[in-house]
Amino acid sequence: MYQTPFHPNHINLSKLTFLITGGAGFIGSNLVDYLMIQGAGKVLVLDNFCEGRKINLQRWSSDARLEIFDGDINDYDLVLSLCQRADYISHQAALGSVPRSIKTPMATNKANVDGFLTVAFAAKEAGVKKFVYASSSSVYGDHPILPKVELQIGNALSPYAVSKRTNELYALVFFKEYGLQTVGLRYFNIFGPNQNPAGPYAAVIPLFIEAILENKPVYINGDGAQTRDFTFVLNAVKANIKAMFTEHEDSAGQVYNIAVGDQFSVLEMYHILCEQAGATPQAIHRDARSGDIRNSLADISKAEKLLDYTPEIRMLEGLKLTFDWFKNQ
Repeated sequence: MYQTPFHPNHINLSKLTFLITGGAGFIGSNLVDYLMIQGAGKVLVLDNFCEGRKINLQRWSSDARLEIFDGDINDYDLVLSLCQRADYISHQAALGSVPRSIKTPMATNKANVDGFLTVAFAAKEAGVKKFVYASSSSVYGDHPILPKVELQIGNALSPYAVSKRTNELYALVFFKEYGLQTVGLRYFNIFGPNQNPAGPYAAVIPLFIEAILENKPVYINGDGAQTRDFTFVLNAVKANIKAMFTEHEDSAGQVYNIAVGDQFSVLEMYHILCEQAGATPQAIHRDARSGDIRNSLADISKAEKLLDYTPEIRMLEGLKLTFDWFKNQ
């Protein structure tokens, strides 16, 4: 899936070292795959395996270019030692899920705010070339206007949203005060291979696929008419690579929507998956989730202009690739 390079031709990845926090997780492991396939000199993964899975990195287990560190992003000495070896950092480690953050706000803050600050400060101290980090469309909160534009933010609806907005504020300060070259990526409902369907806070698409394949009940929160800009993971990987190597002079210290620019309802997405599986839709509706945004759609023009980002795969193709991947596991 990552045979096509997203980095500029003149960049020789074999001479570079990359640190991926949360590199055994969903997006992080896909980023590791890209870097390894494209010939990166060294890829350092820091993961405490709270969310990440060793199986996501298993294909590279015998490759000396990959080094995996079982540790926490709040361990400053460990983080600093890794940052001192890295040219570029992609900070993907976080405690995800809006509902979980509502139940455990202190844990969310420790991982997403304290952990972010630890990695950002270590990156500054080590003098890395670029610090790319994962933000979230949840920061738009209750702002009603669609499509979402980076400067128009409403009130946060969850501790998770607060934590991601805090990351953006810290990143801006580190850029202005310390000169750390930060780039934030506001992900819009990323899905694809390596996404874990297990656990109480699993994302909707892997949950639906697993239920359809195993002929189990599918539960839809609310009426299912809530819309999302579902974004295949290859697009998120591309955005990270583009953010690392963009030469646009105004690109750093900024945050960008990373999405496709298409809008589908949860119910539409479910029916597409059923059609791909040859299954009859039989969803069970339940109460809407607290803290959820009703509708989401991204304006990606800023990322197109400053990062040279364009989505590679749109939702329908992405759903087919994802469904086939889960079916073959």
